[in-house]
Amino acid sequence: MKDKKTSKAPEKTDNAPARFKAGDRVRVKDLPNMFYSRTQMYARGVLGTIAARTYQDLIPEDEAFNRDGRLEQYYIVRFRQKDLWEEYPSEKDTLQTEFPDRWLEAV
Repeated sequence: MKDKKTSKAPEKTDNAPARFKAGDRVRVKDLPNMFYSRTQMYARGVLGTIAARTYQDLIPEDEAFNRDGRLEQYYIVRFRQKDLWEEYPSEKDTLQTEFPDRWLEAV
């Protein structure tokens, strides 16, 4: 009987340095969807503020295709809804949503 090659899941840890901290201004990259993405279309290209550093998890494309996973940092980013939707009626309302590190760039 042949041995099955199994991939070892990476150890999940919060000890890796993060690129961003709460209060940092970021822009969501406007990249094409090549495969799977959890990055909302309405937020691409929009400026926001890091609200929190959350957790590290497998890169979704690696996990979806059952490849040995690499970990990436996830963040909660806060946007003014007026920046997301120009016709939005209130200047003060905000929306928070989660993004992986590689979809964010420093402003």
